[in-house]
Formats: sequence, C-alpha cells, structure tokens
Amino acid sequence: MAKRSKYVKPEEPTLLRAHVLASKQVSPNFVRVTVGGEELSSFTAMGFDQWFRLFVKKPGQAELRLPTQTSLLWYAQYLMMGAEKPLCRNFTVREYRSAEAALHGAGPEIDIDFVSHGDASPASAWANSVSPGDELGMLDEGLIYNPEPAADWQLFVGDESALPAILGILRSADRGLRGEAFIEIPHADDAQEVDAPEGVNLHWLVRTDSHARAGKLALDAVTAATLPTGRGYAFLAGEKDLATGLRRLLVNERGFAKEDISFTGFWRFGKAQG
Repeated sequence: MAKRSKYVKPEEPTLLRAHVLASKQVSPNFVRVTVGGEELSSFTAMGFDQWFRLFVKKPGQAELRLPTQTSLLWYAQYLMMGAEKPLCRNFTVREYRSAEAALHGAGPEIDIDFVSHGDASPASAWANSVSPGDELGMLDEGLIYNPEPAADWQLFVGDESALPAILGILRSADRGLRGEAFIEIPHADDAQEVDAPEGVNLHWLVRTDSHARAGKLALDAVTAATLPTGRGYAFLAGEKDLATGLRRLLVNERGFAKEDISFTGFWRFGKAQG
C-alpha cells in the first residue's frame, strides 16, 4: 500500500509576479491585501490551506529581484542574492477569485490576511503601508492539510496566525465533515464570517489578557474539551509551542496516531509574527 504523502504539493510550482490592487483593515488585528496581475492567470487554486512564499522589497531596495528556480534550488539561489534579497515570508490564500468573480480588475485576484503588528514585524509593516501597484512575488507551495480519508472526524486548532488556513479549510471541506475547531484571537471583533460544514463546531477563544502567551487559551481549551470518539485527524497551526504541545497531548493522552496529525509552527512567542 502506498504511503500517504505528508503534504499536497502543486504539480508544477510556479513563481509569479503580481501587484497590489487594494488593502483594508478588516478587524482590529487583521489587514487584508488584495493582489492581482496577468501572471495570476497561471495560478492553480487548490483551496483548503493553500500557502505560498511571499516576496516583497525591503525598505531601500530599488527593485524586486526574485529567484528563477521553483524547485528546492530556489532557496540556495535566494541566499546568494546577498543584500539584494527581498523579504520572504509564508502566507495562506485567504480567498481566490477567478477573473469572472474579480472585484478590483479584469483578472484573477487573491486576498491575503496579515496579522497586524504595526511596524513590529517586516511583513506587517509592508501590509500596513502598501499602495495599489506595489509589486510582489509568490511561490506556490500547496497544502499542509492532508487528512487520512478513513478519519471519522477532524480537529482544527490555531491562534490568529492560523485563522486564514483554518477558515480556508472549512470553506473547502466536504459538507458532511464532522469536527471541532478552536481559534484563539486577540479581540472578539477579529472573528470572521465562516463557511463551515454544519457538523463542525467552531469555538472562538478571545485572549483578553494582552500580555498572555498566545496559544495558551487554545491549548487549555482542547485539554479540557470532550472530543468526538472514533479515529480523528488533527490540523494544528500557529505559535510553535501551541502546535507542538497539542501534538504531544493528542498522541499521549487522546489516542491520536502521529500520522493523523498535521502540525506546523508559524511563529515563536517573543518574536513578532512575520
């Protein structure tokens, strides 16, 4: 029997140039940047938690230089750029619209949600200062979400950095999916509209203490939760200790098999996201 792959990779990874179409503050802690351009016509939308490498100019750079490789060699090429390296960070497609559904132009569009820290992180600073026409690059990386088809139910847990990924998965999921989703956010108004299957219970966890460790509320909530019975699949993302701590909990105390857990640390507490 063929072993299930850990991730779902694009058939042909593409590195595209795009530009900013619009940006807006969508909640107290989220900025949405909409991008487009002719090259997005070759972008293959996969739904779920499709993620990509975002390349933007650093302050003071006159032009946006991008790697020409899309295989694993892209990173070596990127490092060799030296002082001309653009800023590179990982983000999730919040929404993809075809040319027919575009809101801002004639071609396909992608919404990207940034957790806003003002100028505390480079990506946040970029998102808060962009103007229409600003250039960027995108390298498609596919999906981290890759559930075992035999799973009876699914668990989704993350902090605000994982909100775009979890909501994207729920939007794309089979309407018959059963599961539990826990999303920790820093403000009640950061909760976004959700297109989730009726069988998924979504728990918004509002972090009222601005000095509290991000992810602890979600970790405590899952620890105390009564979860469904049967074989589960878990998607865990966000602050590094949240993802790894939950994985340890699920394997050691909740009977999850390691292969039934996808987990990734998007950032580390004490170091600004992005």
